[in-house]
Amino acid sequence: MSNYLDRLEAEAIHVLRETAGQFERPALLFSGGKDSICLVHLALKAFRPGKFPFPLVHIDTGHNFPEAIQFRDRLAEQLGEQLIVRHVEDTLKRRGIPDAKGKFPSRNPLQTHTLLETIEEFRFDACIGGARRDEEKARAKERFFSVRDEFGQWDPKLQRPELWNIYNGKIHPGENVRVFPISNWTELDVWNYILRENIELPSIYFTHERTCVLTEHEQLMATNVFISLDEHDTIVNRLVRYRTVGDMTCTAAVESKANSVEDIIEELKNTTVSERGATRMDDRISEAAMEDRKKGGYF
Repeated sequence: MSNYLDRLEAEAIHVLRETAGQFERPALLFSGGKDSICLVHLALKAFRPGKFPFPLVHIDTGHNFPEAIQFRDRLAEQLGEQLIVRHVEDTLKRRGIPDAKGKFPSRNPLQTHTLLETIEEFRFDACIGGARRDEEKARAKERFFSVRDEFGQWDPKLQRPELWNIYNGKIHPGENVRVFPISNWTELDVWNYILRENIELPSIYFTHERTCVLTEHEQLMATNVFISLDEHDTIVNRLVRYRTVGDMTCTAAVESKANSVEDIIEELKNTTVSERGATRMDDRISEAAMEDRKKGGYF
C-alpha cells in the first residue's frame, strides 16, 4: 500500500510542479473538503519551505456547511497562505441572475458565473482542483490538464494526449486550463493517504447525530434554512457522516458509525456506490448532468 500511495503522491506533486512551471497565474481551488485538503497537503510537499506559487481560491455558494468554511479559514491562516473568496450571491445580485429555486435549491450550476468572473478578475490561466476520475463518468473523460476555451467551456472531444507524464499547458489568449493532480486517485486512495499522512479534516466527515429530512430517493438531507420543508416531510435524527461535502442543499449524508479514518476505510471496502452517486442530488438531474455543467464552464 505504501509504495502505491508513494506513486500517486509523486504523480500529483509532479503535476503541481508542472503547473507552477508552465503557467503564469495558477490558482488552487480550495473548499475545505477532503480532496482539496489533500491538494493543500501535496502542495506543502511540493513547494515548502517556500510559499505556494498560487493563492487558494474558494467560490462560496453561501449554502456551504459551516464546518467546511471554518476549517477552510483556519487552515489558510495556519499555513499563512493567501485565501481569495468570491461569493455566488454577489454575482447573482450584480448581474440580476435568478437564484436557485425549489425544495432543494442548489447553487452548484450558478457557481460557474462566479468562477469565470474570478478567473477574469485575477487573470488566472490555470485552476487546480481535486476532481477524481472515479467520482463521475464525465470526470473520467478529463486529462490532468483540461483546456477550456475563451468562454470557459469544455469540449470532451478535444482532449490532449498525455503520454509519458508529458503535459501540454500551451494555451491561446483567453483560454484556461483546469488541472487535476489527483485524477488517478480513488475515494479509498484518498482515505488511505489521509490515514498515512495523519491529515486533519472537518468533523463533518465522521459520525455525528444530525436532524435530516428523508427524501423521495431515501437520501438523508440535513435540515437547514435553505431547504423548504412541508408538513408531509419525514424528519429523522440519525447517526450520519458525509462522504463528500458540497452545498447543504444538494449533498446527502450517509448513515454511519465510523468515527475514525480506519473505520471509514473499512466501511468503504464494502461500498459499491460512488460518493457522488450516493450523496449528490444535483447529479440526478439527468444522465449527463455533470457533463452539461462542465461544458458550460463548471469545474
